[in-house]
Amino acid sequence: MKWFKGKVKKAMTNYNMVSDGDRVAVGLSGGKDSMALLHALHLIRREVPVNYHLHAIFVNPGWPMDVDTMAGFCEQRGIPFTNKITDIGEIVFNDRREKNPCALCANLRRGAINNTARDLGLNKLALGHHLDDAIETFFMSLIFTGQFRTFAPVTFMDRSGITLIRPLIYVTGKTVETFVERQGLPVVKSLCPVNGKTKREEMKGLVDSLNERYPELKTRFLTALQTLDSQNLWPPMVDRQWRHGSTGTGEEVTGVPYIGE
Repeated sequence: MKWFKGKVKKAMTNYNMVSDGDRVAVGLSGGKDSMALLHALHLIRREVPVNYHLHAIFVNPGWPMDVDTMAGFCEQRGIPFTNKITDIGEIVFNDRREKNPCALCANLRRGAINNTARDLGLNKLALGHHLDDAIETFFMSLIFTGQFRTFAPVTFMDRSGITLIRPLIYVTGKTVETFVERQGLPVVKSLCPVNGKTKREEMKGLVDSLNERYPELKTRFLTALQTLDSQNLWPPMVDRQWRHGSTGTGEEVTGVPYIGE
């Protein structure tokens, strides 16, 4: 437990995630990641000189969930709990019938939790994304959109005025599982119709297989994110045309080819 908390505190310190007086919403889904996050933040606030407030928010998609377990978990720790009931499940699976429902669901849940946090007067939002999630997001962006992208440890959201923080960014999914087991934390099973059948699950399998072959993969990936050297990437393409007789700088030359419209 001490090692886990140390990693979380290090991430919070390295990226200045919380300040004195912050009111931190914690996105709670009932899964192991969010339960571990809330428990860790609860323990850490008793050990650090920074005074911050916690408030758990569950965005209820509208299908049956064991909300009582989450509410009881928060009550035992003196943490306020909000069960934000929505019709997200109805919209995603019945109204829109999305072929890839995860993206729409994520956007709707993000909007719901941001609005709820803002209405409650909270200025930070902590989510339980860990290092594995960052790596999986990178591969999803690379494979499906052709971009080198993943999420940042801290992001300010202009529309809501809330700062998003990810205190678990230094720990792996396996480490979270171990922490949850040793602390005896409850985990609420997700009843999402596509649970375990998503593109992210495919990426999880890919990352796990790579990590089996290259055990230092996740550590190396974290190092790469923290020491990114853009000079070793290709520069942006220059959007210009060559025309006969000009270099584009005002200097007249002959024999410069014209590259089509």
